[in-house]
Amino acid sequence: MKLAVLGWAVGRPASLADFAARLDTRIAAAAGADLLLLPEYGCMELALGSGARAELADMVGRAAAVLGVMRDAAIRHRLWLQPGTLPMSMGGCIVNRAPLVRPDGSLAFQDKWHMTRFETEQWGVSRGAPPSVFDTPWGRIGISICYDAEFPKHVRAQVEAGAWLVLVPACTDTPHGAARVAISARARAVENQCYVAVAPTLGARPGSVALDTNHGQAAIYGPADEGFAIDGVVAAGGMDQPGWVIADIDEAAITQVREHGAVRNHRDWPRAPMPAVSPAVFA
Repeated sequence: MKLAVLGWAVGRPASLADFAARLDTRIAAAAGADLLLLPEYGCMELALGSGARAELADMVGRAAAVLGVMRDAAIRHRLWLQPGTLPMSMGGCIVNRAPLVRPDGSLAFQDKWHMTRFETEQWGVSRGAPPSVFDTPWGRIGISICYDAEFPKHVRAQVEAGAWLVLVPACTDTPHGAARVAISARARAVENQCYVAVAPTLGARPGSVALDTNHGQAAIYGPADEGFAIDGVVAAGGMDQPGWVIADIDEAAITQVREHGAVRNHRDWPRAPMPAVSPAVFA
C-alpha cells in the first residue's frame, strides 16, 4: 500500500464549494497513493458562529453536505479516503465520527471513544461506538481518533481483531498535545508491532474556537525492530510543517517482524487479566 498522510494547514474557506476545491487540490497532490489520511476536525474550518457551541452546531448542521463532498472526492480520485472526522448527530447526541470511504463511495465509520476535556466540557460531544476494524484490499486496518490513540487498549482491540495499520486523525492545539499523540502513536506501534499513521491540523484559523491554533507532525511509524528504522519512523514531515508524507508500507513486513523480530511484543501482550496490584511489603 502507498499510504499518504496530510499535515492540513487550516484556512477559512468561503463556502462548501471552496472547501471542496481545497480538498480536491490537496488530494490531487498525493497522486499515486492508495489510501489517504486527513486530520481530525479539519472540516471545522468551515464552521460559522460566535463561540464553541455555535461553531459546533453549525458544523453538525452541515455534516451531511460535508460528508457528501468527502465521498465525492474519493469517487472522483478513485482511492480509499479517510477524510478526518466530523461531528454528527446520533440518537440525540453529538458524536465525533471518522468515515472510511471506498473508491465506489460506500463508507463505514469509526467513532471517537475517549473524549478530551474540550469536547466534553465546552462542546458536549459524547462517545460513540467502540473500536472496530475495516476490511480493505490490503488487509484489516483500524482508526483510533486522536485521544483514543493515547489508550493502549483501544488500539490493542483493533490489532487483536486483525489490524496491521492504525490511522490516527489528530487535532491538537498545543505542542504538548502534539507530543502526547506522537509519543502514544510510536508506543502503540512498538507494543503491537504494527504501523501507526498520524495526520494533524496545522496553523491557525482566526476567529475560530475549535481551530484557533494547531500543532502537530504528519508521520508514519512502525515497530523499532529489524526491518525498520532504528527509531521506528517510517516517514515524517517537520513539526508544524504542512503537506503530504507518503510511504510504501506492507503487511508482510509486520508479519515478518512479529515472527522474527528481536522481541515479540505483539505475541507477548498479556492476553489474560493482569493480577491485582497491591502495595509492596517492606521488611
